[in-house]
Amino acid sequence: MFLEHVNLTVKDLNRTIDFYRNLLGLEIRWQGKNTDGKLAAHIGDEKCYLALFQTLKAGKEMVNRNYDEVGFNHFGFVVDDLATLRQKLIDQGITPHLEADYEPGKRLYFIDPDGFEVELVQYDSAPITN
Repeated sequence: MFLEHVNLTVKDLNRTIDFYRNLLGLEIRWQGKNTDGKLAAHIGDEKCYLALFQTLKAGKEMVNRNYDEVGFNHFGFVVDDLATLRQKLIDQGITPHLEADYEPGKRLYFIDPDGFEVELVQYDSAPITN
């Protein structure tokens, strides 16, 4: 078993696609409109992806993240070169708000352009995969 996708509603679909393509090299698997007529895309690789839907509403632009309440906290990507991705974030004007080096690997957390918290982790040894 593996997690196939995470579904996110975003303010600007193209901005979000560009951000994750530039940072992680995610590819567009599908792009168009969903059954509600919202602009949508799936970006990732052959195994898993982010399902993105552009909101039609104005107003709240940031995600409420509160680790003391039930809700969504963050999603994470396993990466090969955390230092390079850290620099890519900084080059895009995003500063990680937490960096840690503890077993089983190094990790950093940042807030993406839509307000989602994202973890990047580089394991000391190969992670378990299917």
